[in-house]
Amino acid sequence: MAFFGLFSTDIAIDLGTANTLIYVKGKGVILNEPSVVAYHVKDGKKQVLAVGEDAKLMLGRTPGSIEAIRPMREGVIADFDSAEVMIKHFMKKVFKRTSFSKPKVIVCVPHGATPVEMRAIRQSVLSAGARKAGLIAEPIAAAIGAGMPITEPTGSMVVDIGGGTTEVAVLSLGDVVYARSVRVGGDRMDEAIVNYLRRHHNLLIGEQTAEKVKTSIGTARMPDDGRGATMQVRGRDLLNGVPKEVEITQAMVAEALAEPVQQICEAVMIALEATPPDLGADIVDRGVMLSGGGAMLGEMDLALREQTGLMISLADQPMNCVALGTGKSLEYEKQLRHVIDYDS
Repeated sequence: MAFFGLFSTDIAIDLGTANTLIYVKGKGVILNEPSVVAYHVKDGKKQVLAVGEDAKLMLGRTPGSIEAIRPMREGVIADFDSAEVMIKHFMKKVFKRTSFSKPKVIVCVPHGATPVEMRAIRQSVLSAGARKAGLIAEPIAAAIGAGMPITEPTGSMVVDIGGGTTEVAVLSLGDVVYARSVRVGGDRMDEAIVNYLRRHHNLLIGEQTAEKVKTSIGTARMPDDGRGATMQVRGRDLLNGVPKEVEITQAMVAEALAEPVQQICEAVMIALEATPPDLGADIVDRGVMLSGGGAMLGEMDLALREQTGLMISLADQPMNCVALGTGKSLEYEKQLRHVIDYDS
């Protein structure tokens, strides 16, 4: 086994609800693709048609014989078989040549994941061809990736806003002191935009369009001029069923996103209330680190600063934070052995 270990390339996987990122030891993040699998269904039999980027383009646009599935829901596996297919495909893509042995893989999991959910993730990774599968809690990975000194005896707070969940954690001495996982993330924001346009403009849009609106003009705070940037959005008119185009403003998007943003702010406030006083003092001193794709929503840091009165900073690469942290736990496995769980 040790001999084969010489030829294997160990990898770290950030198995996200929206995107899957793979970090290869010594090389960094080399794959970032949507967590989507598309199947061709014929006579009740499923055949894999596309995975990742190609499959995402099919979401909401498929004929009856094709179905596009997102195997991950709220940070955990919702469809076991599709997750396995997806992990296998991405691992093959990373290892273009056939390597001598199976890699050792470390995967990050949401802090609130149940033992059953953790076993499902481990099992999927092993079935996809890993030699050994370790799990690391997402907030720890996010803090390591953001470059926070988590092994020191001082309090660090990280807020990781992913596609399915937002993890709020206070860390000290290399482990979690307090963590809270709320099922609000980028997906919930997309849903909020879809619902808002349906209610206020009788316009039905798809998830892909909602995501485009969020990334283009999405903001967590009302624009100062009460209007902000504008964007043309196409969808179906619910009154007469024909396609139509509507101009939406940043203020509308801020109104649509008010609820998910408020839920994230509340989770941070609850975490601060539950933090031991000495660690709370450290957090006032150091501030809070934002990571995850959802943290890139316009003025998210300002919205949190207004709520908490703390210094809020955005990680250098919010999207890659968790993958980089999971990868670093692979590079510095000896020092971080206590946070990696190899058997549950």
